[in-house]
Amino acid sequence: MPLPKLRPLLPLLLATTALAQSNQDFTLRTQSNVVLIPTTVQTKHGEILYGLKPEQFVVEDNGIPQTIHLDEDTDSLGLSLAVVIQCSRSAAVEFAKLRGLATMVDAVAGDAPREVAVITYGATPTLLGDFSADPGAMLTALSQLDTCDDSAAATLDAVSFAANLLEARKNHYRHAILLVSETRDHGSEIKAAKVIAQLGRTNTVVDSVAFGPGKTEILNDLKYGGGSGPIGLLVMAVNAVKKNAAHELAALSGGEYINFTTQKGFDNGLHQLSNHIHNYYLLSFQPHAEANGNPTPGMHSIRVKIPDYPDANIRFRESYFSGSLDTVPPEAQ
Repeated sequence: MPLPKLRPLLPLLLATTALAQSNQDFTLRTQSNVVLIPTTVQTKHGEILYGLKPEQFVVEDNGIPQTIHLDEDTDSLGLSLAVVIQCSRSAAVEFAKLRGLATMVDAVAGDAPREVAVITYGATPTLLGDFSADPGAMLTALSQLDTCDDSAAATLDAVSFAANLLEARKNHYRHAILLVSETRDHGSEIKAAKVIAQLGRTNTVVDSVAFGPGKTEILNDLKYGGGSGPIGLLVMAVNAVKKNAAHELAALSGGEYINFTTQKGFDNGLHQLSNHIHNYYLLSFQPHAEANGNPTPGMHSIRVKIPDYPDANIRFRESYFSGSLDTVPPEAQ
C-alpha cells in the first residue's frame, strides 16, 4: 500500500500546537509537548519503503522507548519558508548552477499554501523580499540575487535572522528554512548553541543545499548515547555544527541535506531532496514530563528503529531541545 503523500518540513522540536486547515480557515487543537519526527525509510538498495505501520517503529528518547503516533493528515498545512542564500566567498562560482531556485521552492513546498521570504548574506543578512504568497514577489526577490565581495559567510547569523522573521509571523503555518550555502560557517557572532535552541523555540526545520568540498564533509560525528546528559549532547551538537553547519542544522532539525559540486550534482540532489521530503512518515510522541509538566530541559537524542527491516536506511530527526537557552554553557562555547 503506497504511503499517503505527506507535506514537507513539519514543525521542529516541542510543538505546542497541531494545526489543521479547512477551506482556508485554521482550527487550533491544543496538544501538550508533542515531538514530531519526519522519517524516511529506504531499502539497502535505495528504494523508498512504503506502507509501514506505527507498531513497526521503535522510537527512543535518550534511550527510553516511546509510545508513538503515525500521522497521515498533514496535506492542508501551510508553509512559511525563508530562502537563505550565501552570496560571498565561493558562492560566486556556484550561482550559475542555481538557476532552478524557484523550481526548488516549488519542489519543497509541494501543493501546500505557502509564503516565501528571500534572504542573502555574507557577513550580515539582507532581506531581499519579505514573506509573500505571490509567486511574482518571490521571483522579483530572486532576480536581485548577486554575489557580494565579502570574506565572511556568517551562516549561523543568517539562520538566526530567518528564524526571528519566522517567529514574528502571525499565521499558523509551518516554519522552514531552505539554506543554500557553503558547508562551514565563517564569521558568525551568535553561538551555535543559541541557534540550536532558537530553531526549537520557533518550530523551524532547516533543509540545506550545500556547495563546497563535498562528500567527505558529510558528518557522522554526532553520536548520541555517549554524552554526559543534556549539556554533553549539546556540546557534541555544537562541535558538529562547527565542522559542517549546513549538514548538522539539517540533521538536528529534521530537514534534508544535499551537497553538490557540479550542475548535474545540483540537479540530482534537488530531485533526491524533493523525493525524500514528499515520501516520509510523520511520527510523533509525547515525552515523559517532570513534576512541572515539562520534559527534562536541554538536548535530547532521538533514535528510530524498524526491527522488521534491520538493513533499512532510516533518516530521521536526530534530536530536539527542550526549554530555553538563556546562556551558553562554557562547555558549548
